[in-house]
Amino acid sequence: MTMVEIIINAAALGIGATLFMDLVAAIKTRAFKIPSLDYRLVGRWLGHMLQGQFRHTSIAAAAPMRNERLAGWVFHYLTGIIFAAALVAVAGSAWLQHPSLLPALITGVISVTAPWLIMQPAWGMGIAAANTPKPWVARQRSLVTHLTFGLGLYITGLALVKYL
Repeated sequence: MTMVEIIINAAALGIGATLFMDLVAAIKTRAFKIPSLDYRLVGRWLGHMLQGQFRHTSIAAAAPMRNERLAGWVFHYLTGIIFAAALVAVAGSAWLQHPSLLPALITGVISVTAPWLIMQPAWGMGIAAANTPKPWVARQRSLVTHLTFGLGLYITGLALVKYL
């Protein structure tokens, strides 16, 4: 596999895994009324960062930013691509030809460090949602969501092998 093929496959892997995670989140919201992350808030956070503000008491209470929904969704998918590329970099390009579940799930678990250690503290929620009314509920939801991303990496990897 050439480097260009590896990059294209890693991007497809990240997009597919993120899409799978989003589909599962939509099902959980519709079937079980479990709320999903509002990606407008991600875009709002990014917009405020461009103005030099990195931390908030409450990102929901921060002033809305122009195009925050689009920015949030684009960043969400770019993040998925980055974590997929990290999986390929660590597991090797051979993983793309023979996907296995464990490295994908480990990547999903590792990816939960981004919200726990970066986003949630910056949004006023504390490390791993420690300042929220129910921190363990928030942590569990984040972990399940990111394990779903890991499962999406594996399923997308299998699909790429079969159909490409």
